[in-house]
Amino acid sequence: MRAGICDMVTIARHLNLTLVLPELDKRSFWADPSDFGDIFDVKHFINSLRDELIIVKELPLKLQLKIKRRLYSMPPVSWSNETYYLKRVLPLARKHKVIHFNRTDARLANNGLPVHLQMLRCRVNFQALRFTPQIEALGRKLISTLQRSGQFVVLHLRYEMDMLSFSGCTHGCSEKETKELTRMRYAYPWWKEKEIDSELKRLQGLCPLTPEEITLVLKALGFTKDTLIYIASGEIYGGERRLATLKAAYPKLVRKERLLSPDELRPFQNHSTQMAALDYMVSIASDVFIPSYDGNMARVVEGHRRYTGFRKTILLDRVKLVELLDLFKGGALSWDEFSAAVMEAHQNRMGQPTDRRTIPGRPKEEDYFYANPQECLGSQGGLRDVS
Repeated sequence: MRAGICDMVTIARHLNLTLVLPELDKRSFWADPSDFGDIFDVKHFINSLRDELIIVKELPLKLQLKIKRRLYSMPPVSWSNETYYLKRVLPLARKHKVIHFNRTDARLANNGLPVHLQMLRCRVNFQALRFTPQIEALGRKLISTLQRSGQFVVLHLRYEMDMLSFSGCTHGCSEKETKELTRMRYAYPWWKEKEIDSELKRLQGLCPLTPEEITLVLKALGFTKDTLIYIASGEIYGGERRLATLKAAYPKLVRKERLLSPDELRPFQNHSTQMAALDYMVSIASDVFIPSYDGNMARVVEGHRRYTGFRKTILLDRVKLVELLDLFKGGALSWDEFSAAVMEAHQNRMGQPTDRRTIPGRPKEEDYFYANPQECLGSQGGLRDVS
């Protein structure tokens, strides 16, 4: 969501168009009815970008009447550069007066854009997109509570039902659970991939680590039993049963539902995006951030932590880890050998300053701009001075 908003602001500015406050998708699996203003501070968003472009809360009445008759709607081509928008999209905007983008995910290229456009993407993400005062206040309370206990680790544990069903990752699930996840995948027609080889995807590093696997990895990385770990996630598939191994190894395992009272969380219940915003704030502030899977939120958090001073983010090499986990479980590696191999595989995967990997013609496979917005960052993080 953050990335899509940043891209749309950048495109509108590049084309010198007025931007209507973005509408949020309410048709996803989570069916969250939240609007933009339920998550982000609208006044700050509009005012902080006033020197770049005009943002309005709604269309003028004349244009509202026009789009009631016909609204020109289109999905921009994925991973497009600024020339595409100038040559293909701007003429359509001039012709129709109002143009509606019905897809905003990954519609702007990672690489090859002018630096001033990359800098604007960062400015929107790190400065203009501020959460509502209610979310900010509760997020700060969570962070303060955790920090009073010393250093803490955020584990972004992607093991929710929809994620497993969509990806087809069923390693460690029972036969009954596997059937349930498969039925769910077939129930959503817009999830295009139906027949999935779970074990092959796992070997390719395309599945999140299970809670049991992540427990072994944390131990191998040297995290001791007294480590305070905050779980950032939706509802874990399998519930407390699937967290039992992790809890036994790390008794100081907490979630927002344990740190906040039911009354404090009640306004956010059934609003998964607002709950995720709390996790996002805690993830940015943590001493160490570890995502079990490199999904959208994990990658944007990674980039935001680079901005806040290249804070430690352990980027798990799932291909290597699956290989090592299977060797260890099969008895081919001792614990000491397993631990040493895990440490060695991740010594250069701690969120250090690095160049974004580019793969011409294969944007889905290259490093994501928002995970490492290198054009924007100074040597100690923060926005680079380009004056």
